[in-house]
Formats: sequence, C-alpha cells, structure tokens
Amino acid sequence: MQTFTLQVAPRGLVTLPTEVRRAHNIQPGQQMTLLDLDGVFVLSRQPSQVDALADRIAEELTARGETLESMLQTLREVRAEYA
Repeated sequence: MQTFTLQVAPRGLVTLPTEVRRAHNIQPGQQMTLLDLDGVFVLSRQPSQVDALADRIAEELTARGETLESMLQTLREVRAEYA
C-alpha cells in the first residue's frame, strides 16, 4: 500500500497523482465515490451500492412483515439482555 500527500485547491479540487491515475486507468471526467468513514476518506472508482443494497434489504424485511418499530423493539430487548 502506498501513501500519497494531496493538497486541496480552491473550490475543494484535489488532483490525483499521475502514478495513481495511470495505474488504475482513471480518466478525466470519470465519476468516483468518496466515502467518509468518520474522517477517514475512501475514494472508489465504483459507484456506491449502499442505497441499492439498503433498498433490497428494506424490501426483504417488508416481505417478512418486519417494520422499523418491530426491529427497534427487538434491538431494545437484546440490549436489555446485555445491560
């Protein structure tokens, strides 16, 4: 794993080092996904699948008859067991 130091330019622009762009075939205009993990940033060439995955999980739970309230109630019960 390599570490690179980047500088944030006006308007928040960041330039990826040439070495990184070439190694990963990153082209001008290509969209990327930036994940903020509580101050640790991850830049990915892949579009985020989080929303689509969350929708699929919600559909599955709804099909099983689960509701937000039923899941919160289960969470409260499990927390009470460990309290």
